[in-house]
Amino acid sequence: MTTLQAERIAALCEQLKLARLGTEWPALAQDAARDEASFADFLERVLASEIVARAERRCTTLMRLATMPAVKTLEQFDWSHAGGAPKAQIQELAHLAFVPRAENVVLLGPSGVGKTHIALALGHRAVMAGHKVRFISAADLMLQLAAAKTQGRLKEYFNRAVIGPKLLVVDEIGYLPFGREEATLFFNVVAKRYERASMVLTSNLPFTQWAGAFADDQTMTAAMLDRLLHHAHIVQITGESYRLKDKRKAGQATKRTPALA
Repeated sequence: MTTLQAERIAALCEQLKLARLGTEWPALAQDAARDEASFADFLERVLASEIVARAERRCTTLMRLATMPAVKTLEQFDWSHAGGAPKAQIQELAHLAFVPRAENVVLLGPSGVGKTHIALALGHRAVMAGHKVRFISAADLMLQLAAAKTQGRLKEYFNRAVIGPKLLVVDEIGYLPFGREEATLFFNVVAKRYERASMVLTSNLPFTQWAGAFADDQTMTAAMLDRLLHHAHIVQITGESYRLKDKRKAGQATKRTPALA
């Protein structure tokens, strides 16, 4: 093969947007010659290489669009410290059967027991499976919804950021209470995705206290929970905060003892 031919092949790969193939085909050609492979075998290897490259590029793009603050996996999760996490249920959810069924997952438990880690891990699994995912905190979602409404872009925002993702992960519901307008906007998020696409939510509040986080509107909160929980998997996590455990190990915190009646 001449240098000019190599340049022509590189130009053709660039024109066809086959970036990976443009760099990998010489090694594939050498392997084929060494193995005395047929032209058909070589072509199959070339096409398979491009398929792998496209899948990797798609995952990279989906991961960027997911806006996850960190890559967390269930393999990294410390089950020994999370004695209150229902391992079998979480591992079953990791198969992602809930996503095509447009079912929701709600992770409940006190701060620091691993809810966000599990939510991020489910989001990561979904991205690796080729699903469009978006991760956002409840507070940031409300800020973006309010800004879109003020700018007259609410419908556009809903279509792109709320309805668009196959899986929407909303973290930390209840950490900051919503005003009435914010609560109404969040109700619309749940209503728009109801029976259309899945959500994963985390909260440190039991459902009986959600109304307090949604402008004390019992009626709207009940209607929202009715839609949210109609097709949902509730994951109740108990235990003590990892962060408090780490501080205690370092001698910076003492364990609380219940007050005597």
